[in-house]
Amino acid sequence: MQLLLTLVEQYGLWLVFANVLALQLGLPTPAYPTLIVVGAMTARGDITVVQVIAVATAASLVADFIWYAAGGRHGRRVLRLMCRLSLSPDSCVRQTESIYERWGAPSLMVAKFVPGFAAVATSMAGLVHTPLWRFALFDAIGAVLWSGVAVALGWIFRDAVNDVIAVLGQAGHWGLVALAVALALYLAVKVVRRQRLLRSLRMARLSVEELSEMLANEEQPLIVDVRSLAHQEQGRIPGAVWIDSHAFEASLKASGLHDRTAQEVIVYCACPNEASAALVAKRLMRAGFKRVRPLRGGIDAWIEKGYDVEVGKAWEGESAQLRSRSARSTGVP
Repeated sequence: MQLLLTLVEQYGLWLVFANVLALQLGLPTPAYPTLIVVGAMTARGDITVVQVIAVATAASLVADFIWYAAGGRHGRRVLRLMCRLSLSPDSCVRQTESIYERWGAPSLMVAKFVPGFAAVATSMAGLVHTPLWRFALFDAIGAVLWSGVAVALGWIFRDAVNDVIAVLGQAGHWGLVALAVALALYLAVKVVRRQRLLRSLRMARLSVEELSEMLANEEQPLIVDVRSLAHQEQGRIPGAVWIDSHAFEASLKASGLHDRTAQEVIVYCACPNEASAALVAKRLMRAGFKRVRPLRGGIDAWIEKGYDVEVGKAWEGESAQLRSRSARSTGVP
């Protein structure tokens, strides 16, 4: 444990850079404890508050520019990868994606304060081609605010932080064990929450082949698209209506879904485990719909099979709304 404390004292700024970079790249390595401890150490005069904030900001920007470039180059494949790697529920990616669509680049100023939002927001900025200068400006403001709060907390409560460090130092290797156990518990909680979500979403799925056969036989299920508007640029399954999970009641009223008992409802999204589709399906069931199933594989499976998609003309009003949101996020008047 004494070795760890020595490393913090000798390589504080390098530790800050590495920890923040790892966190912003998506690894489950909390950086706020490090920033608070190093912030408390600034009272000794070896390093300054400005240096710590500058290093943390630089590390954040390096990671964020990587996500920005990945979003611009690889598009939605980056978001799908996040869903598969993240310990957070898949629906979180959908939620944070919607936040960026609604508020645009200014949302980057608070992105790092929202768990799981930062990497998605920076990737979205690249995906929707937010101008680089605009992205850099708001992202840098957000990084300074995020790191500044942690360092300020460390400096303000430096006496208490120093007392904790002293106790850990006296505890020897048991202090290191305590830190390792705390990190393991943190990861375990995230994994358990994800598994609980997946268990809660277990319900009968419909395959894309079955849906195609239903449409070919002139059966008319109500098809519901719950993706974000930005996702829908690639097209919808023919006849699908859109429900915004963030404005569920209003969307439901506007969708034309009225027969809640007889007609089958098929819900699809573009996320692993059909998480967003299953969540909306459960909400529809609670609203009184009796026959609701998510589409296994979502829109990606539908397109991979070569089935037709409907682009643009069937949902001009929503496309106009999308263009308006995209204009706000990119700064285009």
